[in-house]
Amino acid sequence: MSDYVSMNREELEQELSQLQEKYRSFQEQNLKLDLSRGKPGADQTDLSVGMLDELNSKSDFKTESGVDCRNYGLLDGLPEMKEIFGHILDVPASQVFVGGNSSLNLMFDTISCLMTHGVAGCEPWCKQGNVKFLCPVPGYDRHFGVTEYFGIEMINIPMDENGPDMDEVERLVQSDASIKGMWCVPKYSNPSGITYSDDVVRRLASLKPAAKDFRIIWDNAYCVHDLTDTPDHLLNIMEESKKYGNEDLFIQFCSTSKITFPGAGVAAFAASDANMAVLKKRYATQTIGFDKLNQLRHVRYFKNYDGFLEHMKLHREILEPKFAAVLNNLEQELGGKGVARWTKPNGGYFISVDVMDGCAKRVVELCKEAGVVFTPAGATYPYGKDPKDSNIRLAPTYPPVAELETAMKLFCLCVELAAVEKLLGR
Repeated sequence: MSDYVSMNREELEQELSQLQEKYRSFQEQNLKLDLSRGKPGADQTDLSVGMLDELNSKSDFKTESGVDCRNYGLLDGLPEMKEIFGHILDVPASQVFVGGNSSLNLMFDTISCLMTHGVAGCEPWCKQGNVKFLCPVPGYDRHFGVTEYFGIEMINIPMDENGPDMDEVERLVQSDASIKGMWCVPKYSNPSGITYSDDVVRRLASLKPAAKDFRIIWDNAYCVHDLTDTPDHLLNIMEESKKYGNEDLFIQFCSTSKITFPGAGVAAFAASDANMAVLKKRYATQTIGFDKLNQLRHVRYFKNYDGFLEHMKLHREILEPKFAAVLNNLEQELGGKGVARWTKPNGGYFISVDVMDGCAKRVVELCKEAGVVFTPAGATYPYGKDPKDSNIRLAPTYPPVAELETAMKLFCLCVELAAVEKLLGR
């Protein structure tokens, strides 16, 4: 069919009537589907159930180096776990700190530490008046929640297929010392699924911030979540930043939350010596150590990085058909209609859809009224305010393919319905 925008009013009225009839048929199905969060499905968590058999009452609880994991000690994690994360993040194991099950928790603690104790010989952020953070958008709502919790002002930075708008980043960071940091999901970004280009990574690595205590939270959550035979490549930010003497600008995070068990995975961060010293001092006061038995389970189950990569192939087998179902429906139902555009990621957990300006909230509302819940419109922007009311994050991972097919048929219908309503001024 032709582009909706090219239709006259009579044609739009006829189309609206047909769309409303289709919508009523969905309402009659009494659907109860939830695509609101990027959670692993039960088929994914099943992949790791064997890990629970690695330790029992008859187990040897010591590491290869003789550490008894039932007791205190090793604040920064088991050496074997640090080694695996070192390979995942492409850094020396000595630069890795292994924490609890949540990388979001580690990021929260990092912001908290900088707020109350500072870094680089600077006063704590809480004593410096109004401090600001750069937020590439659309982005990860939980990142924005952390900075909002601490009262940090958030500044939107537009994203394109290469990453954040670096002209804007450089202009702001180099001219305003109250800008203290930036959120980044550099590979298969949440929600767009794009990976930062080499040029963007190099420009971030060579930044010259006005603030000495400027820090980039490099949340590499999806660094091993490839879904194709031609995965995206991300330049090593730690190596690139060293070329400019900027290794202190970046603190890198990841976890196994979407790899083993979201509620019982293992998280880690990698940092320069200076940043590590600041954060270790905090954690040495905060805890005597994290769950080493859980780390030991992971180490024994994966054995090494190669075992870890083999496990990721199993995830791909489950997720690839789900992403295909979403993308195929978007193309079949909305292609050529001029009412939406979407990303086609090579990995990660999300697909980003931009509908007609002013329609995102209406699309999500229509879907909910027909029994399918999506991420709230606006969630991918600071303070929940999408200035164009156009972006919607799709999370294909949790439902079975059959449910995805139904949910996407409804979603596409609602995108059309909202667009026609807007064009008619309804």
